[in-house]
Amino acid sequence: MNTRDREDALTLELLEAVGQRSDLTQRHLARRLGVALGLANAYLRRCVRKGYVKIQQAPANRYLYYLTPTGFAEKARLTGRYLQVSFDFYRRASASCDAALAEDAGGGRRLLLCGVSELAEIASLRALERGFVVVGTYDPDAAAERFLGRPVWHDAQAVAAHDLRLLTDLADPAGARKRAVALHPPRPLRIPDLLPVAGTEARGG
Repeated sequence: MNTRDREDALTLELLEAVGQRSDLTQRHLARRLGVALGLANAYLRRCVRKGYVKIQQAPANRYLYYLTPTGFAEKARLTGRYLQVSFDFYRRASASCDAALAEDAGGGRRLLLCGVSELAEIASLRALERGFVVVGTYDPDAAAERFLGRPVWHDAQAVAAHDLRLLTDLADPAGARKRAVALHPPRPLRIPDLLPVAGTEARGG
């Protein structure tokens, strides 16, 4: 996600939060946005300055926040852009995963996803359509124990037997590639060209 996309996403989340409750605190807003309190405050001030949000003082030294008509219009615009970006991502990710899976020379069909992400969801669908069996996902950093109804392995020693690996980590693809390559026994690793990791590599067979 580039800087503009991140700013738009945070602004949209802020406008949605204000639209849902006027008595939110900046601390609550920071938690919802997943950013530091100071950054949440800066985004809120910017939305006020742009005329998206208006502030009204309430008793007990509190403040209420409301979306202005301009704020509603901006929220609608950003929602439309988000949906377009999401659609574009799905289309690009589908093509990228198809190309990576097509490289398989015809060996076993048991596929290990490497990284819990939106890309992994799309990859799972494309893999199933190509006749692969997704055994689960290897991701030491994931909080979940299951993903897409299948196991998530945090320990390399626990990963189930598989024939092929597909890199699907969006947060740290380079780190995920190193972890995937280090798995034993060696297996071919495919890397969708959507990810900012150069090339593909096959190990073992």
